[in-house]
Amino acid sequence: MMVPVRCFTCGNVIAGEWEEFKERAREGDEDPEKVLDDLGVERHCCRRMLVSHEDLVDVVAPYQ
Repeated sequence: MMVPVRCFTCGNVIAGEWEEFKERAREGDEDPEKVLDDLGVERHCCRRMLVSHEDLVDVVAPYQ
């Protein structure tokens, strides 16, 4: 689950790229920059949102 659905700066929808980015870059061994290039995320603000975002669901509801 992604908390920010849109980029705070430009308003682009970034929730669609979150799951694949999380699987490939955070839990995998791929370089986050390469993953963002593959996903077509070009704007710096959107890239920053994806790289710096932290899922709060595991912290707020750890017993699923």
